[in-house]
Amino acid sequence: MLSDPAVEAAGGDVVCSPTGLWLALAGISCGALGDTAEELADLLGVAGPEAEPLVNAVARDLAATDALAVATGIWSRAPLRETFRDGLPVIEFGDLGDPAAIDAWITRATGGLIDRMPADPGPLTRLILVNVLALKARWSEPFNRHDTLARPFTPAQGKPEDVPTMFRKVPAGDVWTIGAYGGTVHVVELPCAGERPALIRFALGPEGMPPAPAMSAAWAPRSAGNAVPYDEVSLRLPRFALRTSLEVHDHLPGLGVELALADGAAEFGALSPEPLFVDRVDQESLIRVDEEGVEAASVTEVRMDYMSWHPPAPTLDLNFDRPFACAVMDASGTVPLFTAYQATVPRAV
Repeated sequence: MLSDPAVEAAGGDVVCSPTGLWLALAGISCGALGDTAEELADLLGVAGPEAEPLVNAVARDLAATDALAVATGIWSRAPLRETFRDGLPVIEFGDLGDPAAIDAWITRATGGLIDRMPADPGPLTRLILVNVLALKARWSEPFNRHDTLARPFTPAQGKPEDVPTMFRKVPAGDVWTIGAYGGTVHVVELPCAGERPALIRFALGPEGMPPAPAMSAAWAPRSAGNAVPYDEVSLRLPRFALRTSLEVHDHLPGLGVELALADGAAEFGALSPEPLFVDRVDQESLIRVDEEGVEAASVTEVRMDYMSWHPPAPTLDLNFDRPFACAVMDASGTVPLFTAYQATVPRAV
């Protein structure tokens, strides 16, 4: 999803939620049929009504992570299939009316980290799905603020600047390396507090490495890494905060999703009897890291509109341009009161 050009288009700094995007698109995909479902399944791994158990399971499993809030809501003016509603108990449903009510729901769900939808409803909007992920976690071992010192940080472009940089020792077992893009990426994992804590990873590539391989190394399985030959690691990590708005729909065709976005071709008949298509997919995300812990939130919005054009039903062109018969029947439709046959050129009497 986030290629190097996409990161550059976001200004170089970017934060997003792949899981939030998956949950949002997978939720909508449960209502997809035919070629639209197949196309979404190629991206998401599953789509159509058979995706419902997985969407429910993923949402519930995520909610078991300490300090992580997970919520999905659908607000609709279009009628929804009862089978769609019943198949997704992890989703809240409501009527699409005042957008301020959705913003208030987002504010509650994110604990105030994000307070509005990434994009406002349009005049033709018939349905909005919003997924929220919000984390407010403390480190299992906080950084000592007295060890935070100004140290130089060299950006991708521009001159180095001194920034507040945290310091602590890390067990070597929580650090590994992954080969990527002809270089070596160091990955360090810091656990948050709790019985089932979130695990926060930071990945550092060599100078000049583009963003994508470093980001991929950060979420690669730990088993893919190689242990570092040290007993202990000194970690210096800047405090930082990032906030990004992404127009995800612009990137979906490059990932093979076109039918779902096509006015006139999308098939979401398992979601609603109305002909709907995905008009926009937007995500607002933020992350803050300091000595105490991590705050992170994402709001992913899928907006669906009524199709302005959809394939016409098969039509028989029946043109009475030659001799034809006529019958006038009684109310039961069984007694021919009158019958006629027009063989000559019809004329008004």
